[in-house]
Amino acid sequence: MQYGVAVQLRYSFRVYPNSPQRATLARTFGCARMVWNDALRICKDAYKADVPRPKAGDLSKRVVTEAKRTEERAWLSEVSAVVLQQSLRDLEAAYSNFFASKNGTRRGAKMGPPKFKKKTSRQAVRFTTNARFSITADRKLRLPKIGDVEVRWSRELPSAPSSVTVIKDAADRYFASFVVEAEDKPLPELDLDDTETGIDLGLSTYAVLRGRKITSPKFFRRQEKKLRRAQRTLSRARKGSANRRKAKLAVAKIHAKIADQRRDFIEQETTRITRESQAVYLEDLNVKGMGTRNSNRVKSVHDQSLGMFARTLAAKCHRYGRTFAKVSRWFPSTQLCSACGSIEGPKGQEGLKIRHWVCSCGMAHDRNENAELNLRREGRRIVAEGRPDT
Repeated sequence: MQYGVAVQLRYSFRVYPNSPQRATLARTFGCARMVWNDALRICKDAYKADVPRPKAGDLSKRVVTEAKRTEERAWLSEVSAVVLQQSLRDLEAAYSNFFASKNGTRRGAKMGPPKFKKKTSRQAVRFTTNARFSITADRKLRLPKIGDVEVRWSRELPSAPSSVTVIKDAADRYFASFVVEAEDKPLPELDLDDTETGIDLGLSTYAVLRGRKITSPKFFRRQEKKLRRAQRTLSRARKGSANRRKAKLAVAKIHAKIADQRRDFIEQETTRITRESQAVYLEDLNVKGMGTRNSNRVKSVHDQSLGMFARTLAAKCHRYGRTFAKVSRWFPSTQLCSACGSIEGPKGQEGLKIRHWVCSCGMAHDRNENAELNLRREGRRIVAEGRPDT
């Protein structure tokens, strides 16, 4: 593995725009959304007419430069032109990802074609270096045509940011997300035999590692009663009323609190695992399919957010020089006896309720601890074969 290579990272901070700045940001969000929709409409019309899709330069001229001279779009001049151009670049990137996904040259889930944007409770715009945003001497974020916005800095940026995205979430909070370059920082090497670990993910217990278990925090379940009351109040409020807007915001704040707690939990646990383990072997769960056969498990699967945990852990292992391998979801880690190698463990949906079992060889097993040991051995074999870590 090569170290010292610069990687792009995101650093997000809470920002506190004042009332005029909030109004200007609302206009900026609206203008960027309108430019995207105007450009997308032109592209869709070109497709229907069976003519080539207009290039980015032509789109910019039609939906920005020429549109500003018309009475219907004259208000586009009130916001930074860089934000509008960035909206068109994002549309171009969306089309590129769609065609690459369609042709099979893009990895990951299939991408659909770009869609028209609606005014939702979450809005975002991006300012690049061309917009000449800056951090002032008194540590405020200076944005073109918006002004100096107060930032709550929780840590220092490792380098000068190449762009900043201003986000307004459903809970009416504002964030600044900076893209910066930083070098990989490998941690001191640990003894592999003593610190390598398999990770058995689950619902009753969040994760079982070598020598310890991570209990399920159940952030959603803890707030479920409060959320239910807030949603009941929202459903009873008259549409379009001020009370409905307040009730909607109350629901969004509960969801935001749950998401923040879950994100913080995952960041802390993945950091601890990365620091304590020289090699990590994680089972490749089909998270999307875990709750489809049992409606009672859907909330628990969502609450665990195992997919986010796996992605975060993989990224940190790569950055800090730890070995990371994924074990196939078809590997029978819970059914395989770690003592004799026979597959006699609990199977199927009913087997999920069995937490302890005894093999015919006489070995008594804790379901999760046995799975962790099997995952550790299989992960070690995968690494020895030189197979990819993702």
